[in-house]
Amino acid sequence: MSAVPPPLGAVSHYTLLERLEPSGPGELYRARDTRLGRTVTVRVLPPGYPAGPIERQSLFDSARAVIALSHPNITLLYDAGEHEGRAFLVFEFLKGQTLRAEMAGRPMNVRRAVELAVQMADGVAEAHGAGFFHGGLSPDSIVITARGHAKIPAFELASRSGFEQDGRGVRLRDYDSPEEARGQAPDDRSDIYSVGAVLYEMLTTRRPPHKGAAAPSASNPHVPPELDDVVLPAVR
Repeated sequence: MSAVPPPLGAVSHYTLLERLEPSGPGELYRARDTRLGRTVTVRVLPPGYPAGPIERQSLFDSARAVIALSHPNITLLYDAGEHEGRAFLVFEFLKGQTLRAEMAGRPMNVRRAVELAVQMADGVAEAHGAGFFHGGLSPDSIVITARGHAKIPAFELASRSGFEQDGRGVRLRDYDSPEEARGQAPDDRSDIYSVGAVLYEMLTTRRPPHKGAAAPSASNPHVPPELDDVVLPAVR
């Protein structure tokens, strides 16, 4: 029997068990909540991020609002705080794979693609109703759980505009809307575009261009024309 590897340290009352590959700034760990006895994901943000006490307080204020969100298609945010001068966030630990992995470089079954897009849109609508937009949806940021459900990540909701910091180039808004590409601030419409763009890619394996996107049915004969009428308005 192989020995159990020792903990990597602790952040507050979270024992760090395994370092994960991060998407976004800082360090990401699988951890154990020693108070509640559950496995969680801990993100430790870089030193000085967010910059300044006002920005940091804004992050924690927003995080408290996100903690109140409870939706089956949003990754739950459990906790936010500071440890040894660095901000950290604690999420539910998800077992599964990215949507990109499920797509596997080929068009997905149309029914399955629509099912996942509906779940994403439902989670985004819940966030919009609470006054947040996401700003970071892509096949690489969406997790498909072991039970096959889509989970959209929660941190972008806490920061309202995705992982972004002036001067550091840190960014996690992979599927920018045309407005964002022109340098405008993201808003609710950006999420509508992102959901449509991800659905477009699930159906065709390609991201839609910002101008002149062809109907998904043009490259995938399994896509019914009525689905074109849903996808195309979202990505234009």
